[in-house]
Amino acid sequence: QVQLVESGGGLVQAGGSLRLACTASTRIFSFNRMGWYRQAPGKQRELVATITFSGTTDYADSLKGRFTIYRDITKNTLYLQMASLKPEDTAAYYCKANQLQGSGSTDYWGQGTQVTVSS
Repeated sequence: QVQLVESGGGLVQAGGSLRLACTASTRIFSFNRMGWYRQAPGKQRELVATITFSGTTDYADSLKGRFTIYRDITKNTLYLQMASLKPEDTAAYYCKANQLQGSGSTDYWGQGTQVTVSS
């Protein structure tokens, strides 16, 4: 069973930065795609950023330029560097990995890490 463990969340002032990490229990090259999602209280979970097996990245339009997704394959870890944080970035952030299996695929989720941005 694949496990994803997020870390790096916390309390930060507006304008500050945080780096989230998602460490996988298996080689991250086994994943077709990995990504970060977030969910604020009372809102639906939304896409933050994704990175494909080949390294192609994609971002939510509203977050381009402030957030950067990247990975370290030697550490089996996915990162999300967040800068110029705003109170509206406050949410639980989740790591997701998609793994192709035969004719289908499986999504794995981490347990989430809380990011709170104070004004």
